[in-house]
Parts: sequence; C-alpha cells; structure tokens
Amino acid sequence: MSSAPTRRTVVGTAVAAGTAAGLAGPATAYAAGPRAPAAAARPAEDPWTTVLADADMVWRKLPRTWYEGPFLGNALLGSGIYAEPGGANAVRFNVQHSEVQDHRPEFGSLFGLARLPIGYFTLEPVGAITAVDWRLRLRDAELTGTITTDQGTLDLRALVHNSRSVLAIEVTPSAGEAAFRWVFHPAEAISPRVAFKPVPDGYTGNPPAVVEDHGGVQAAVQPLLAGGQHVTAWRERTRAGRRTLYVTVAHSHPRRTARDRALKDIRSASALSYDALAPAHRSWWHAYYRKSFLSLPDARLQRFYWIQLYKVAAAARADAPVMATSGPWLESTPWPATWWNLNVQLEYWLIHGSNHLELDAVTRALGEFRDNLSSQLDTPYRKDSAGIPRTTDIHLVNGGGVEGGGYAVGIPGQDPPTPEVGNLTWALHNVWLTYRHTMDESVLRDVVFPLLRKAVAYYLHFLAPGSDGRLHLPATFSPEYGVNAPDCNYDLMLLRWGCATLLDSARLLGVDDPSAPRWREVLARLTPYPVDENGFMIGAGVPFAKSHRHYSHMLAVYPLYEVTWEDPAKRELIETSLDHWVGFEGALQGYTFTGAASMSAQMGRGDDALGYLGELMRRFIQPNTMYKESGPVIETPLSAAQSLHDMVCQSWGGVNGVIRVFPALPAAWRELVVHDFRTQGAFLLSAAREDGRTRWVRLRSEAGAPCVVRHSIDGPIEVRDARGRRLPYETVGAGTIRIALTRGQEAVITAHGDRPDLTVRPVEADAPAARWGLPAS
Repeated sequence: MSSAPTRRTVVGTAVAAGTAAGLAGPATAYAAGPRAPAAAARPAEDPWTTVLADADMVWRKLPRTWYEGPFLGNALLGSGIYAEPGGANAVRFNVQHSEVQDHRPEFGSLFGLARLPIGYFTLEPVGAITAVDWRLRLRDAELTGTITTDQGTLDLRALVHNSRSVLAIEVTPSAGEAAFRWVFHPAEAISPRVAFKPVPDGYTGNPPAVVEDHGGVQAAVQPLLAGGQHVTAWRERTRAGRRTLYVTVAHSHPRRTARDRALKDIRSASALSYDALAPAHRSWWHAYYRKSFLSLPDARLQRFYWIQLYKVAAAARADAPVMATSGPWLESTPWPATWWNLNVQLEYWLIHGSNHLELDAVTRALGEFRDNLSSQLDTPYRKDSAGIPRTTDIHLVNGGGVEGGGYAVGIPGQDPPTPEVGNLTWALHNVWLTYRHTMDESVLRDVVFPLLRKAVAYYLHFLAPGSDGRLHLPATFSPEYGVNAPDCNYDLMLLRWGCATLLDSARLLGVDDPSAPRWREVLARLTPYPVDENGFMIGAGVPFAKSHRHYSHMLAVYPLYEVTWEDPAKRELIETSLDHWVGFEGALQGYTFTGAASMSAQMGRGDDALGYLGELMRRFIQPNTMYKESGPVIETPLSAAQSLHDMVCQSWGGVNGVIRVFPALPAAWRELVVHDFRTQGAFLLSAAREDGRTRWVRLRSEAGAPCVVRHSIDGPIEVRDARGRRLPYETVGAGTIRIALTRGQEAVITAHGDRPDLTVRPVEADAPAARWGLPAS
C-alpha cells in the first residue's frame, strides 16, 4: 500500500516536487526565471537531512527517568536509557519486547495476559560519572555521545537494529575507563499492574530467570507458568579497542523454542562489527522519512513533529503487535496491555497523513484475529456479532471473558456500568481511514465490511423502538465517564457512522446485503443525540456535569466528522460542547487538548488549535516528548502530530470528501511547506504557503478517485499537469474545484499567471527554541 515512487532532485537547498515518476518535464517547470548565482553556488543540502538534524534530541545532563532519556526501538525490541535509579553510579539500558507477555487467561488481560518486564543492563564505569553529552540522531535512529567520569571517557554509539532486532551498544573507553563493565539484571516476570491494583487470588510471578553460558553467549532463560519462555541473549565483542554489546530477546508460547532462536540471532549479529551492522539499519530509516515532509515556522513544534515520526516507527510496524499503552518501552505502569477505548485509535492516526501505512498494525491485527472478536461476547451473540474489550493481549483477546470476569465487551442494559460496546466500531474507523487513504479495495472487502457488519449487528440485538417511534439503545458505558446511560452518545454516534459506512461499503463492493434495509432504517429512525444547554450530553438523562478527560460524547464532531462546522445549524452545538468540555478543570489530561485542537481545526480556528497544543506542551509533554498518566502512555504525543495534520490538511467527508488545504493555520504561520501528505482518495498533496498566502498546490492521484480540493489560493487560478499543460476543472464552491485525474496523473494549482518554484525546502524559524531532551547542563 505504499505510494508509487517519485523522482526527487536536489536543487540548491530544496528538493523538486514538480515531477512524478514516469512523467516527463523539468523538475522546476514553474520556476520564475533563473536562480541567483549565490544560490546555485551553495552546496546541495537535503531538506530531510536538514530538518531531522535540527530535530535531534540532545542531553547535556544525565537523564534520571524514562520520561527524560533517549529511547530506541523497532516496534518489537525497545530500550529506554537513563541513570540507574537510587543514586547508583551507572547508566541503565532497559531491554523490553512488545511480544513478551504472560499467557494465563484465568487472570485476564490486565494480569494474566499482560505484558511482562524483561530486565535491563547497567553500564558501570570505573569512575564517578561527571557529565554526559548525548545526541539522539533521528535520521539514523542512533544514540551517540560521551559519558565523562573522573577517570576518563566512554564514547558511545547505540541502536536497535531495524531488521535484526538486536540492541547494539558500542563503547570506546579511554585508558582510565578500560575496565568498565556491563551487568544484566533480569526482572521479576510479573505484571507491572501489581504495584497499582489489587492482585487476583492465586496470581503469582513466574519462576525466576536462569542465566546460562553458551560458549561465550549468555542467555537469561525465563520460563512461564503457562508454558513457553522468553530469553534474553547477549554477547560482548572487542575489536580495535571498541567493546560492543549485542542483545536480543526472543519469545515463544507454548513451545520453548525461544532460546535457540535468541542464540542464533546473537551469534549472527555479533559476527559483524557495529560499523558493518549500521548501514542497513540507517538505510531503512533514511527511506522512511522521505515518504513525506512538513516544515513550519515554530521551531520547537516542528522538532516535536519529527520526533513523533521517529517515535511511531520505533514503536509500530504492520507486522508487530498493536501498540500497548507504552509502546515497546514497558516501564512501571498500571496499563500493561493494549487499550481500545481511545489509546489505539489515537496512536495510529498520524500514519495516514504522514504517508506511513507500513506501520498499520491495526488493519493487519483486526483481520488476522477476527475470529477472536466474537469470542469476547456472551454466548448468545457470538454467531453473528463481534466486539473488542477495553483491553486485550497481542492476539486481541481478553482472558477474563464475559463469564470469567475482567474487562470484556459490555452487554447493553446491564448494571452496574460495564466496559464499552463501541470499541470495535471505533477501531474499524481507523481501518476505514486506511482504506480511504489508499483506496485498497482488499482492506474494505476483507476487514472493514465483514467486521463492521458484525460490530453493528451486536448493537442491533439491543436497539428497540420507543414510544416516540424512534430507535433507542439501552444503557451503555461512555469511556470513561463512570456511569451507564441510555442512548449513550458514544454508541449512538458510532452506530450511525457504522450503518452509513456499511451502506457505502456495500455499494462500493457491489454487495447486495440482506441487512441493508435494516441499516437504512437505523439511519432514518435512530434517536437524535442527547443534548442540553451545555451541548452534547453523556446520554439520555445524564448531562456532562464533571471534569472528564475523554471526548467520547463528541465523536460525531471528531474524528467521525458527522456533525461538522460546515453545517451552520450545528455550529452553536459544536462550540458550546467544546467550551463546556474543556471548561471543567480537574480531570483534563493531555489528549483532552489534542482533541480540542483537532476540533478547533475543523472549525477553521488555527490560533485556538495552536493554543490547545501549547497547553499540552506546557502541562504534560515530558523532556523527551513522552507522556504519562500514572504510568507511561504513548498515544497523546502521537495524536498531537495528528492535530498538526488537521491544521495543515483535512480530507474528511467519506466517499464524497473534500481535500482542504491549509484549513486552520495560525496567523503567525506565514510560511509552511508540506510534501507528499497522503489524503483520503489516495492523493499525495504538496503545497507551500509564502508570506501568509498559499502559493501553490500539487496533487498526485494514486487511484484515479474523484478529486475535489479547496485550494486556499486567493483570486483566479489555473491548473496544469506535470508538463505545464492546462487541465480542465469545475468550480463547485467558493475556492473549491473538481479535477478529473486518472491514476498516476498530477495537477498543479497556482494563481492565474503565477509560476512559483515548486520545490520543497525547510521554512525559516520565527524564533530560536530549545531542543528536546535535556540540552542544558
């Protein structure tokens, strides 16, 4: 599902964006004359190299926690790096793995099926640590730098290899530090949740790990009570005064095959020097970043954005488990599983616009484990319905089940409050977005349609007419308000979206589904969303009356875009609901502000959106751009990147969507460049804002889908193809045109008579800004 290749040519300090692969014509077909000699004489610079080097995190003092330190990962193996707690003279390199979990279903996903900690290495120098100078080089996904002690120095390079899944740490010591040592500390294989919540009767830790020697390769073998094992294997090699530690983790269940795999992987990797391992790793990352580009004049926010692109690729791949709340970097946390009532959805939104569908584990996992989603329901509903619990293991299973307790899919009408009903429907909205951004019909046919059909069928078992002739839902649970409510907005909004999407999907797939009349009836007769003088309520008879971090009661506004600012009749409702929600201080959390920013962007209020992101940064974002709520949670910074996307480009509206270019930019952002931003309809958008106005817009169609664009260019326009030939278009609204583009064709929109330089370059920062990390000693 990756985009077709595009030829890019370095020109001065910019990369040409005007020529698609297979299309002839000069890369700067719209240049307004020859370049100045001074520009031509400058050495060529690559825009990606420039912005990524600027975004590198730096440390001039030793980080003390995971929230301060560098982090490395490849979606499976992860390492967070910081000082050994308790004042010890050592640096900790955590070793965690996203596949390592317990397998005791009798204790549910929060204890028995939770992720398990593995352990960590300490780098223990000879002398007392006096200083550090580290740099996390985003472009290479590599930590470099120096540890200084009162006995000498330790020069450091470290990476988690992209394809080999090996942590490699090369240390070059000075003479006084030649005797530094590495020590591995196995963790107790027990759910981190035991430090936060009551432990179920009968739940104990797994047996301790046993460290073995296999001809110079060490292996910490961790047996599991449910069968299987995980194994941490390591080896240190010295070459020309450079000591390199190689570490890997393997997991197997129910068989005990992890040891052999881990030993094989370490022997293979350790046969290569660090310099021999690194090029393939760096090459993957260099290609990864080039799939899109964004530069804006707020230096700190631009750096934050590129760090999130690094973070999401360090934590997610399509063939890896769906991200748990802390990604691959498990720390002490009450959330050691995968959360489906908001976290997963927010974690993956940014992959669409940034053109990184290779990270989409949600679509893959829902398709692969679809059969498990019926078993999460009570027995009478398993034949035709499906759902997803609030929390699952990596196979999308909650071990407690409905009968066994724990978190499972709720049954509408039950009391006391039960977990949510709509989580699968909301997760499938993410998959629908993958379909819309790629137009890959297999995603629609194999995942969205069959699973959404079952998710909606579960609702239909409980939907019933009321005395008003409308269809109503019994009491369900709105995440995470704390009470059950009939006609809960969370569920009504998802049900309406689900029925409309099923009808669209059936039409697109040419399916004559026998349930289609029922879906149409739901859309015609479903009760209106409960509202009061403060906007959207939690549900019928349950007002929004306390501080609450979650925008579950407003999903129709965002991200479903079913109630929108473009309908003047809905504007007061949206504004009132948003103001009332964020006006309750006390329980607001980071993703409150990312949701508010994206809603403000829908309203076209760029300054408000930027203000909400500023509150997020000021209140919640940690020095290394991580985030915490009682423990580490990864979704909020990633969703902040999506809020930036929503300010730069929106393309909602279902199968009749409109691409909105620069819909909500703050007044201060007078310069901005975006390149190969992926939109719904499978278009790649490039555009530039210069001196406070949109200068040019370029769209390349990957699927030949209908192209309607609100271009944001003032006055008369012209549309040309990649060779500079005029293209016909139809005006369909103020500043909105329809262009007939075939697959692989592109269009460039400019003001009439303008011939801008269609290149992609970083914009100049408005003001200096501190780097992320701990840049001050």
